[in-house]
Amino acid sequence: MGCLKGKVALVSGARQGIGRGIALCFAEEGADVLIGDLTCGEETAREVEAIEKLGCRARATQVDVSVREEVQGWISEGVSHMGRLDIAVANAALNMRQPFAEAHWADVQRTVAVTQFGVFHTCQLAAQQMLAQGGGGKIIVIGSIHAEHPFANNAAYDMSKGAIRQLVGVMANELARHHINVNMINPGWIDTPSEHVTRTEEELERVARRIPWGRLGTPREVGRCAVFLASPDAEYITGAEIRVDGGFKVVLTLPEPGSGGQK
Repeated sequence: MGCLKGKVALVSGARQGIGRGIALCFAEEGADVLIGDLTCGEETAREVEAIEKLGCRARATQVDVSVREEVQGWISEGVSHMGRLDIAVANAALNMRQPFAEAHWADVQRTVAVTQFGVFHTCQLAAQQMLAQGGGGKIIVIGSIHAEHPFANNAAYDMSKGAIRQLVGVMANELARHHINVNMINPGWIDTPSEHVTRTEEELERVARRIPWGRLGTPREVGRCAVFLASPDAEYITGAEIRVDGGFKVVLTLPEPGSGGQK
């Protein structure tokens, strides 16, 4: 415990789900946390309170990561409040599932603006702060197995996740000499509040049975992976991808027993 003590971490899309899981795991390890989300209200207030109970500082800011000026303001105000920035997690994303041939252009643009350009803004502006400070830093991008497998009805989202996968490599290449680690986590099917909005409990149970681990993942499991990548234990790791999916990606390329076909 305490491997991030004294560090300041920024997490986008941290109001709930994976982002919240990461923020709380960071605080458990001693990091102060800058929470950013499109909506800030009771949920983020409770999150701030939970982090403060762990003995760490927390600050919640309403920010649309697709708007570069808002991201810059979030980072600038956060650094002014906390003193520095050591860890940045680009987690915020948006997906509006539609068949490719029927996808509304406005929805495609919004998905890309948040899921691709929002990651670029968050990472670039965080990197600029880390370079100005000196002393290195950690950047973690939350990707998805959608960056590795083409799922139907997810054209804009999958395209964006594939793009940020390549961005991670470029950032790792350029920032290594400054000792800024850049890595990517690709979660599989994670049990987040949004899943319970878009699917019935019966559907989620069926999905869980298909995953080799026998259940959906949890935000905390992604959060613990992020802690590792943000910690001194990952000092020599950069440009890497870690899949947190309970083996879900593996079965996407294997035939059903006795079916002779692909899933």
